[in-house]
Amino acid sequence: MSGCYEILHAGHIQFFSDAKALGDQLVVSVATDAVLELCKGRRPSIPLDNRLAVVRALRTVDCALSSSNFDAVFDFRDSILGQHADILAVTDDDRHKEVKQHFCRSNGIQYISLPKRNCLTRTSTTEIRTGIRRGPAVPLRVDFAGGWLDVPRFSRSGAYIVNCAIQPLVTLSDWPYEIASGLGGSAARAILEDRNACHTELDAGVGWQDPAVILETGLCVWRSGPGPILDTKLNPDWLCGRMSIYWTGRSHNTLKLADLPRDYRAIEGAGYVAKRAVDERDVNLLAKAIEATYQVQRDEGMESLPTFGEIARKYLGSGHGGYALYLFASPEGRSDVKVQGMKQIEPYLSAV
Repeated sequence: MSGCYEILHAGHIQFFSDAKALGDQLVVSVATDAVLELCKGRRPSIPLDNRLAVVRALRTVDCALSSSNFDAVFDFRDSILGQHADILAVTDDDRHKEVKQHFCRSNGIQYISLPKRNCLTRTSTTEIRTGIRRGPAVPLRVDFAGGWLDVPRFSRSGAYIVNCAIQPLVTLSDWPYEIASGLGGSAARAILEDRNACHTELDAGVGWQDPAVILETGLCVWRSGPGPILDTKLNPDWLCGRMSIYWTGRSHNTLKLADLPRDYRAIEGAGYVAKRAVDERDVNLLAKAIEATYQVQRDEGMESLPTFGEIARKYLGSGHGGYALYLFASPEGRSDVKVQGMKQIEPYLSAV
């Protein structure tokens, strides 16, 4: 049997135990650093001598060798032939089943596929590495004004985008929001999956504001342009208790909505007002910027949103569905609203 065995987990232990039961001795071929890089497209986190030492320490393993061939599939070829092996054991999800079966037939070796048992949650080294690298959770975001001016083809020199990171936070396994809802979820997911979220969003033809504020956190003012340039960042504690989001009942697709006609001059104007609101920490001025943005959205053809005693409201993200932001004059005004689909949110500023 062969593998990289960079991070040993319970699935490997099961496999070794099942393979050992097939014969008298279990010989394991461990991929060299060069072969691991060839197979995985990255350098190993744990070098070969360490990986060999761990595999050799297992009671079920009689012999552990480094791979003998620089080959993504048959790195074990000379090792297994040199050991005069009778059986090649693989897992039932092996991607190279047919070529390995042919190799075994040609060399008088029995090919045995071992099923992965259901008594353990399936995992992989890649999943473990991703889980170690990513943080436990990230925020999503609400955009107040200047939306679309982070999309490079719509950017305007001297304009601003104003947004804020929010909680509850999300993880890949705990996502307390609707999907495709205007909160920057695709960027958050890319961050949690350890991908370059800014490149992912820009490559998709949309803007950079979502990953920028999710990674920065806090209440942010960004300069419009081809990439994120932070102009101002504040503690958003003066917005605590004042924000809710309302689910409109339908999702949206930002990319499909990006090229609809809209008034970018008015969007730019709302961004200026929102920047002043941040500079002065003025919730009423921020409400004016939000309402100005909402008017642009209405002119674009979005349906009128219901009123719940707020001082401002607008669709989030590209609108035409998803969540809508509601800003209240006070925490008391927000707490008075008991409406299905309304969810209270709070601003988020990372302690790091």
